[in-house]
Amino acid sequence: MKASRIAFWGVAGILTVGGAAFVATSRAGYETAKYKVVKTDGNFEIRDYEAHTVVSTPMKGDEQNGSFGRLFQYISGKNEGGRKIEMTTPVFMPAAEDGEAGEMQFVVPSKVAEAGAPVPADPSVKLGKMGGGTYAVLRYRGLARAEDRRVKLAELKTKLAELGLVASGNPIYAGYDPPWTPGPMRRNEVMIRVK
Repeated sequence: MKASRIAFWGVAGILTVGGAAFVATSRAGYETAKYKVVKTDGNFEIRDYEAHTVVSTPMKGDEQNGSFGRLFQYISGKNEGGRKIEMTTPVFMPAAEDGEAGEMQFVVPSKVAEAGAPVPADPSVKLGKMGGGTYAVLRYRGLARAEDRRVKLAELKTKLAELGLVASGNPIYAGYDPPWTPGPMRRNEVMIRVK
């Protein structure tokens, strides 16, 4: 009995370490929106982001799967020319006026953007720009449900008030991991442009 418990915990440990390594390397394999860290305080950062090209689609409520699917079809070839495009991180979800995510965006890889990103075949998918600028960012782990986003946005606003920073515009939620990533290993962020 004792040997089977030791074997069980040994296998569980190996799977945990292997899973963490897989998540870290799968995230590391993607191009990420370019930014420079200006200030860090634990899970809070001030970052200067470069402007970047995005492909976006509307989100209704907490409807992430349909939005993600439309954008994934675009990078899988549902565009003029049927061009396949590499996935990037993070997936941005800019909020609407009510604070809930209003659309979902994939960052277009820099080389594709420079060469001219293909026009989407789906009329609900659009090419656009996310402006560069200074953003306050709060990083957190978990599944990033709507309630989690509200709580973390409130924490970010409290931090801005403490630092005397003024928000400019609506928040943006960001997720960095594939859907199969376990909640405790996921990297999520809420960010807002600051003056």
